[in-house]
Amino acid sequence: MTNRFKPKFNIKKGDNVVVITGDDKDLKKPRVVLAVYPDKAKVLVEGVNIQTRHTKPTAQNTQGGIVKKEAPIAISNVQLWDAKAGAAVRVKRSRDNGKLVRVSKKSGEVIK
Repeated sequence: MTNRFKPKFNIKKGDNVVVITGDDKDLKKPRVVLAVYPDKAKVLVEGVNIQTRHTKPTAQNTQGGIVKKEAPIAISNVQLWDAKAGAAVRVKRSRDNGKLVRVSKKSGEVIK
């Protein structure tokens, strides 16, 4: 997929987000973003979209067994969490003395 323009997303690594659709939907439970993949428009969220993998014993992993790990979900399925509003919020960008900051549309707070 080659885009002429690189997409910009309001979600960064380390943000608190809520999952708004899918199996792990929970609008009251904020979770942490572990990684963002802007080229694929996906995010890796802690404890969401857990997939199990059955591994054979190897030299590194002599035990083998079942390994559970998170898989990326579409970035459209998550929304930023605003601690002050206590809810999922939409975001606008504005300049704060020359620096672009993300501002919550609900509470007007700058999202760190």
